[in-house]
Amino acid sequence: MKKENKSVIVWLLSGCVLLFLMVVVGGITRLTNSGLSMTDWHLVTDTFPPLTDAKWNEAFEQYKKFPEYQKINIHNDFQLADYKFIYFWEWFHRFIGRIIGLVFFVPFVYFLIKKKLDRATIKKCIVLLAMGGFQGFLGWFMVRSGLIDNPDVSHFRLSLHLTFAFITFAYTLWVALDLIYPERTITKVIPLRNIARFALIALLIQIIYGGFVAGLNAGLIHNHWPLMSDGEFIHDSVFIEQPTLVKNLIEGKSGVQFVHRTFAYVVVAFILFLYYRSTKFSLNRIQKNGIKTLVVFVFIQFALGVFTLLYSVPLALGLIHQIMAFFLLSAMTFTLHRLSK
Repeated sequence: MKKENKSVIVWLLSGCVLLFLMVVVGGITRLTNSGLSMTDWHLVTDTFPPLTDAKWNEAFEQYKKFPEYQKINIHNDFQLADYKFIYFWEWFHRFIGRIIGLVFFVPFVYFLIKKKLDRATIKKCIVLLAMGGFQGFLGWFMVRSGLIDNPDVSHFRLSLHLTFAFITFAYTLWVALDLIYPERTITKVIPLRNIARFALIALLIQIIYGGFVAGLNAGLIHNHWPLMSDGEFIHDSVFIEQPTLVKNLIEGKSGVQFVHRTFAYVVVAFILFLYYRSTKFSLNRIQKNGIKTLVVFVFIQFALGVFTLLYSVPLALGLIHQIMAFFLLSAMTFTLHRLSK
């Protein structure tokens, strides 16, 4: 690590921490059904929650005009205190997004003025800023889908929002790693790098389907393992919820859960294969530790997925499962970087 890069690295890693926090709070927001509590989006005027009883009542009355209240919460004796609870999590989620925007943009301008960024890093940081702006758009694009007729967000949009947050985090970490390890002294291990790339793709597919499961509440059915309901590996409901097989696998609750629970084996297999192949090469300590960490993390994540399913997605387990996915992606990004540079 070059001394002049330390402040830039701290900045990027701080962004990673905030992105991690953003996804955690997003998970809580989803699991507490809080995502549709704020029915509009303003860059400045809703930076802080309502500060008076009159403002709270105004916000609550506005919420009552939308499908989630009219079709669901009106039947649940839903009061202002309940609304304040769900409002807090959605507001906090958006507030962190604003903080992330400031944390990325203001130091970026400062480092530009102080000429602490080389040309390559400037280009990467511009990409990061664009990704951050697009992520904000995706958040509202997702919420908007639940404010029209159906009192739930599109699982496609939710998954896109979630997955892009993971990708933004991974890219931020990659840019930081480029500065932490500026010297290209490590011999590229091409075969292992290629396996790691496929493993990363498999992990991202699994994250996408994790978003589908969350968006469809597909974890609340077939709460058995290793087989689905009725002792079947592929339950009949996988094929009958939607008119076509493709739709069943991307829109049906049973089909989406089947893909997610089965594809977990594929992710584990890729990482175990990476570990097995790595024993045939002479690697340095960092590379070996990265691969070993991947193996440990993927088994923890697999176990968490099983228990989350068996217990019908309790808040704590669902959140820990999502957090562990973040750690697994972090380890995957680090390992791929060390095998590539």
